[in-house]
Amino acid sequence: MKNELIDIQPESVSKTLDLTQVKPYGDTLNDGKVQLSFTLPLPCKDESIEAAKQLMRKMGFDNPQIVYYKELTEGFTFFVCYGDSTHTVDYTKISVPKVESAVMTMEETDTYIKRNIGRRITVIGASTGTDAHTVGIDAIMNMKGYAGHFGLERYDMFEALNLGSQIPNEDFIAKAIEVKADVLLVSQTVTQKDIHIKNLTELVEMLEAENLRHKVILICGGPRISHELAKELGYDAGFSMNSYADDVASFIAEEMNRRIHQS
Repeated sequence: MKNELIDIQPESVSKTLDLTQVKPYGDTLNDGKVQLSFTLPLPCKDESIEAAKQLMRKMGFDNPQIVYYKELTEGFTFFVCYGDSTHTVDYTKISVPKVESAVMTMEETDTYIKRNIGRRITVIGASTGTDAHTVGIDAIMNMKGYAGHFGLERYDMFEALNLGSQIPNEDFIAKAIEVKADVLLVSQTVTQKDIHIKNLTELVEMLEAENLRHKVILICGGPRISHELAKELGYDAGFSMNSYADDVASFIAEEMNRRIHQS
């Protein structure tokens, strides 16, 4: 495993890189250089700078340096810091749960659905709860899509309905029942105090109470969403950063086909 992973690195790096002891890279390989920033609820003075340095040492950094600091408001100071990481990770032992589906193009997905499912798939999406950000759900749903990846509205074999933002979970479910949705997509961008966890959990519980959870494919996405978290919360899949409509559409098509053959 170790040698196999090293082979993917440039030759100049693979000769000196030990993937069982990976450290941050700054100026030279394995130097452990890290830049980080944080705010302390302290006044902007020398004692606060020393507090920031001591905190960095407790985080596991050697040679802590405060390269910039500024009072945000009275009693709060923002710091930009450099340090040398004293810790390493064993990359060869890392296993990350991922969505298991072959990513197809829009044309390939449409063909797959026609051949294996034989009808259009109805998908509704929204930024639910108090979340007012639509960039994520728009990137997946809207016809123009994002970064050259067309949204589900452009697919021939999807009936896509984007409800927008700040949609209460009960309204989201009511609309799903009205249009007989096969798939529910939830985008969560606002995550202060883990409000996304509460909101996503509430949706699952409401679907279960209505005896609907097993009847739909439930997907969530957002900057702090991972497939592992989504599964823990009761979703079928979770998509994080650098995910596009292609990824979501492919998963939906394959999951629908899988369920058809299981029934």
